[in-house]
Amino acid sequence: MSRPVLSSIHVYPLKAVGGHAPGEVSVEPWGISGDRRWVLVDAAHKAVTQRTRPRLAQAAAEPLPGGGVRLSAPGREPLTVEVPDPATAATSTIEVWKDKVEAVLAAPAAHAWWSAFLDTDIRMLHLDAPATARPLAAEYAVPGETVSFADAFPLLVTTLSSLDALNSLIAQGDHADEGPLPMNRFRPNVVVSGTAPWAEDDWSRIAIGEVSFRVTKKCGRCVVTTTDQVTAERGKEPLRTLARHRRFGDQLCFGTNLVPEAPGTLRVGDPVTLLE
Repeated sequence: MSRPVLSSIHVYPLKAVGGHAPGEVSVEPWGISGDRRWVLVDAAHKAVTQRTRPRLAQAAAEPLPGGGVRLSAPGREPLTVEVPDPATAATSTIEVWKDKVEAVLAAPAAHAWWSAFLDTDIRMLHLDAPATARPLAAEYAVPGETVSFADAFPLLVTTLSSLDALNSLIAQGDHADEGPLPMNRFRPNVVVSGTAPWAEDDWSRIAIGEVSFRVTKKCGRCVVTTTDQVTAERGKEPLRTLARHRRFGDQLCFGTNLVPEAPGTLRVGDPVTLLE
């Protein structure tokens, strides 16, 4: 077997929509620089994701210098959204998976753009202070560790061999016509090649190039993984197959969550080394 290496990097500036795949990124204590620093919320100030709005799969946010984004989606003219000035822009307390977070409202044009696309009242906000805004879950955290608008942890890692293994299982099941599934169903930050299938289950600490990470827990998957990231249509897979073969307690798992131990830089092609 070849040596494990970093196969691809994925950054999602705006939670729940498409991102981009750079060759190199900086890693900050709360995740990849620029990853999930923007979020959409509904009229109840709760985060909006593909769980309830699968059409978000067809939208994308391209990162711009300075932290702004260029929005695109079917039927909408692209829109550039700059980072709001926290000294002058309005703020709002929003809810991201039961966490209360203070965030800064984007310009009104962004709210109008998203409200038109989703046909409901939507606001777009920016996380100005990730170093203090949202602590990691205490049972997995070192005191002081925080996370951006990601679901729970700073980074998610998946492996190509595990996706191949999962697709082989899907091909043997009742919904074989839905496979093979692409990796974008799982919205990872880093994808590793050159491992055995499910090797990530046994990782405790790893290094990717110059950056070391603590491995916290397997990633429980939800209905978003059944959403085609091009058409926004939903099927049964991979949850049907994960329920049969990858159930751990009450969670159906694919991939695992990482917490960086120090800042650094990741580059596609970096070696991946097991530390523990």
